[in-house]
Amino acid sequence: MTRLTLAVDAMGGDFGPCVTVPAALQALASHSELVLLLVGDPDIISSFLAKADSSLQRRVQVIPAESVIASDAKPSQAIRNSRGSSMRVALELVKEGKAQACVSAGNTGALMGLAKMLLKPLDGIERPALMTVLPHQQHGKTVVLDLGANVESDSAMLVQFAIMGAVMAEEVLEIAQPRVALLNIGQEETKGLETIRAASAVLRASPQINYIGYLEGNDLLTGKTDVLVCDGFVGNVTLKTMEGVVRMFLTLIKSSEEGKKRAWWLTLLGRWIQKRLAKRFGHLNPDQYNGACLLGLRGTVIKSHGAANQRAFAVAIEQAEQTVRKQVPERIAARLDTVLARSDKA
Repeated sequence: MTRLTLAVDAMGGDFGPCVTVPAALQALASHSELVLLLVGDPDIISSFLAKADSSLQRRVQVIPAESVIASDAKPSQAIRNSRGSSMRVALELVKEGKAQACVSAGNTGALMGLAKMLLKPLDGIERPALMTVLPHQQHGKTVVLDLGANVESDSAMLVQFAIMGAVMAEEVLEIAQPRVALLNIGQEETKGLETIRAASAVLRASPQINYIGYLEGNDLLTGKTDVLVCDGFVGNVTLKTMEGVVRMFLTLIKSSEEGKKRAWWLTLLGRWIQKRLAKRFGHLNPDQYNGACLLGLRGTVIKSHGAANQRAFAVAIEQAEQTVRKQVPERIAARLDTVLARSDKA
């Protein structure tokens, strides 16, 4: 396995270095060929590295940054004032070839805008989309995009998202002829916004895409499709609603017996049921799939949840490593050339 260098925006997110630096050390401990460039305030970052094992410190380099883009900053203003910020410096390291990917929990709009400006979209892609791979109840995985990079998406963008999602499912998840669906308010062809209906017509006429029609939100975790496409507004609300429900469910499993006095055999039975439920549904824990890939760029950018804890941010770093090793941007570019060439001939 070859050595891999990733740039981490250590200042981004709700908690900054107190989460990102320990998470970086956790990722380094799990991946011996990983090198991390931690971008941000050297004094703050170094204070969290001080007690780390020397073998891990040797695979960390602190890259100074002058400022931090606020999570609530207006993207356009943040981009104009981004020079010297930890997010921009991390992306510039990728642009310059000093890192193979960037990981940030910072402002989504700013990350999207800066990544598009610095790394450039692939040919045939109007705007990148945030994509994640969600586990479903059949213990498989579903590619879902867009998750918030584009609040509004026209029909052409939805078709591009479908192509990228299909490539991701086929090339990376190794799903032959992945099923592609559009998220909608009903399964009837007449339902939904005009942009969704127009995208549906294009996908249905595309022999390169295994399009199966519309799916509703309650099918998100059922495994009925391999790729689920929507605009960023709907995708973001859907994902966060699902994550909130899953977290509440897992919390209820852990706390259902607290403060109750029961016979010993009922207590043991309750604990056994808790363990069975936790094992059955634990793979749905949002911390285990944190990190959305910004698909459609000429480089790899992973967006972590702003509120991610150490475990979740470490997962985002690991996702960046896997995305680079599987050459996701290169594979998407190659498949896009093929799909677009076929579409032109048709």
